[in-house]
Amino acid sequence: MKPDVDIVTFGCRLNAYESEVIRARATEDGLTDAVVFNTCAVTGEAVRQARQAIRKARRERPGARLIVTGCAAQIDPQAFADMAEVDLVLGNAEKSQAGVYALQAEPVRVRVNDIMSVRETAGHLIDGLKDRARAYVEVQNGCDHRCTFCIIPFGRGNSRSAGAGEVVEQVRRLTAQGYQEVVLTGVDVTSWGTDLPGQPTLGQLVARILKLVPELPRLRLSSIDAAEIDADLLRCLAEEPRLMPYLHLSLQAGDDMILKRMKRRHSRADALKLVADVRAVRPDTAFGADFIAGFPTETDEMFENTIRLVEDAGLAFLHVFPYSPRPGTPAARMPPVKGPIIKARAARLRAAGEAALARHLDRQVGRTLKGLVERPGLARAEDFTEIAFTGEAEIGQVTALHVTGHDGHRVLAQTLVMEPA
Repeated sequence: MKPDVDIVTFGCRLNAYESEVIRARATEDGLTDAVVFNTCAVTGEAVRQARQAIRKARRERPGARLIVTGCAAQIDPQAFADMAEVDLVLGNAEKSQAGVYALQAEPVRVRVNDIMSVRETAGHLIDGLKDRARAYVEVQNGCDHRCTFCIIPFGRGNSRSAGAGEVVEQVRRLTAQGYQEVVLTGVDVTSWGTDLPGQPTLGQLVARILKLVPELPRLRLSSIDAAEIDADLLRCLAEEPRLMPYLHLSLQAGDDMILKRMKRRHSRADALKLVADVRAVRPDTAFGADFIAGFPTETDEMFENTIRLVEDAGLAFLHVFPYSPRPGTPAARMPPVKGPIIKARAARLRAAGEAALARHLDRQVGRTLKGLVERPGLARAEDFTEIAFTGEAEIGQVTALHVTGHDGHRVLAQTLVMEPA
């Protein structure tokens, strides 16, 4: 038996998707006895964890070939090349290229090109993930915006979109394989189409998928930018029940001065208007949001504006990140907030998120939800609520579940009747 190739993934869902591309390429190239680390660069902690995992892998598999790729490798390839444990460093553009894992003894240990020169995104579309419940389709990569805290554009490059025809065809293939839910993912999904002829919008892509793949039961969006939701997307939410009523917003803060210093393109009022506009056409929509606690120059009053936004917007799911300076970003040169204050603010935001989730879960009790079964006893509702249930249900299928209560983290339910595929 050939030694295994393991893929260790850090960071976002897009990285998880691309790790499956890596797995497919490594298999095609005949790679054996190797560990590929698909790294993240969002925070310094993510980079530290990757380096720690590399050292551990070398101790546990002394003869294996260790390959490092992903955003951290793209941004600072030499830092990983300098690690004695590492055999090869690949950039984000290189990691999905055919043949790159076939080079077993190449003299060049670093294969990282200028990510800003990359213009294509869809050459590596794959037919599904190891996640049996849902499939992910990368429709966009890179980002044209330059938020002052973010290093990711330097790891992913400028925004580039997969062609609508390619996306539709992949969704059709995935649906034919039995996937009940497809998620459109990318670095800045709502910028999809800005680099394509005619500059189509994300809403137009969604409408096209739903029209041309009528057999697809559920279509979901990954994180979106509050500044870029378009009229067509709003129309789809209003008119198409197969578009799931959940939006995860990249908000980051609830204070206008901090948003300005972050170089975000929306204001507090913009965020509240977006939520109100969506709820006006799709009242059952749930919202999640990303927030950064302790951004440089943030005062107590500014932070309180963020805390209040959680309730004012009726958010249900929060991802909270303590601010972590990334070298090379403008925010890293701004007057910092003291570490203990950042930690305390992050804890308060998480507590606000727990209270918001509890309010959301309270509203689900007594309802019957359609849950996509992710694993035995666990499913996701259309609005992304996690459901722990009793009874039998097949993984990857949509099941009717009656909610009897909640535990503060997920609702508790009983299986009713399996929905037809």
